[in-house]
Amino acid sequence: MDIPVGNDNVTRYAYIFLDESGNFDFGKSGTRYLVMTSVGIVRPSPMLGRLDDYKYHCIEAGTDIEYFHCYDDRGPVRGAVFDLIAEHLDQMRICCVVNEKERTAPEMREDKRLYQWMLGYLLRHALSEELTADAEEIIVITDTIPVNKKRRAVEKSIKQAVMRNQLPKVAYRILHHQSRSHYGLQVADYCCWAIFRKWEREDSTWYDRIKPAIRRELDAFPKG
Repeated sequence: MDIPVGNDNVTRYAYIFLDESGNFDFGKSGTRYLVMTSVGIVRPSPMLGRLDDYKYHCIEAGTDIEYFHCYDDRGPVRGAVFDLIAEHLDQMRICCVVNEKERTAPEMREDKRLYQWMLGYLLRHALSEELTADAEEIIVITDTIPVNKKRRAVEKSIKQAVMRNQLPKVAYRILHHQSRSHYGLQVADYCCWAIFRKWEREDSTWYDRIKPAIRRELDAFPKG
C-alpha cells in the first residue's frame, strides 16, 4: 500500500478523542459520578506539537515521562499541560456526559448497557459539533482498554445515530490506539479528569481552565 507523505487537505478531517473518568461500580466503593468526554480537534494543531516539545523538555530536565496522564502526573507537569491546553482552547470542541450514578435506573446499571447509552448520547452531540465545523470525515479514537467493549459500543452508537437520522450520513472511522500514542487522547484524559473532579469533588479549579471550550455538558439522566 502506498502511504502518502503529506496531505494538503487535512482540514476536511476531524478527530474525536474519547475518555472516561469514574467507574461502573454502584456499590459503596464506587465513585459518585461517571463522566464520558470527547475532544474534537482538527489538524493542523499547534497544541499537539507543543505538547511534544514539552515532553522532551521534561525528559531533558530529568523527568522520566513516557506520556501524559493527568492522575499520575506530578503537580508541576499537570499545571504546565493545563497551561498548554488553555492556550489552545479555540482549536478544541469538548463535549461530556455526566452521570450521577445514584439516579441511574436499575435496569441501566449493567456495564455494557450503560456504557453504550452514555457513549451514544455523547457521540450524537460530539459528531454534530464536528460537522458544524465543516468536517467531511470524522475519525473517532479511543484507547485500547478494554478494546472489545469500546469497539462494539462506539461502532453501534454511531451506526444507530446515523440510522435514526440523528446525524447526517457522515463518513467516519473508528480506531483503538494506546493513549500513549496520541496527544489527543492525553488531552482528552486531562479534560475528562478536570470535569470529573468538578462533579466528584466539587473542585472546579481545573475545569475553569478548559470551560470556554466545553460545547455540551449533558446530564445522562435528567431529573423528571
